[in-house]
Amino acid sequence: MSELPLEHVHVAPDDPENAPAVFVLHGRGADERDLLPVAEALPDDLHVVSLRAPDPLQGGYTWYELDLSGGGLHQSQPHTADFTRALDLVAESVDAAVDAYGIDPGRIGLLGFSQGAITSLSLLLDAPDRYAWVVALHGYLADTHADHDPEGIAEEPVFIGAGTGDRVIPESRASSAADRLREVGAAVTYETYPVGHGIGDAELADVVAFVEEHY
Repeated sequence: MSELPLEHVHVAPDDPENAPAVFVLHGRGADERDLLPVAEALPDDLHVVSLRAPDPLQGGYTWYELDLSGGGLHQSQPHTADFTRALDLVAESVDAAVDAYGIDPGRIGLLGFSQGAITSLSLLLDAPDRYAWVVALHGYLADTHADHDPEGIAEEPVFIGAGTGDRVIPESRASSAADRLREVGAAVTYETYPVGHGIGDAELADVVAFVEEHY
């Protein structure tokens, strides 16, 4: 396995040279293998690089600590210093993987769930030209990035999925993220599902269709 700043699993396509890639960011308390069943449903000519968050948590890993001062888990925000570090580590890992695995640098997607979705949306706003598409499932737009209006995000394909029964990250927070990304010009697909904090079959099918269209 090649050296990246973050531990990871890499699944190469049959023809890896200059192929597109999806970078997968798991949720709080999970690990780099948690979303592999989702990634395996995507087109098989993609490099899959599933990253492990940097900090141990309850048998898994977390991208950052939570700021709960806003009123509990359902109103939480990323701890700013931790979040900045996580964003930097992911961006550095993307760059390192492009060199290590021969990935097409113009065809990089992000797929994140929960904390991974929050991280993915912020990475997009930090460097929209770096990513060809983003899938953000059951997440929200962090306050640190809510006012970002970057050049280069116009018509960027973004899929945001939410659960109407999600009590960890309420659907309203995902909806607000979709609204804000539309305001800055992204081409947002927003869908809700009758689930809690998890990815059901209908959501997975919509994600696969989105990626097949945009990768």
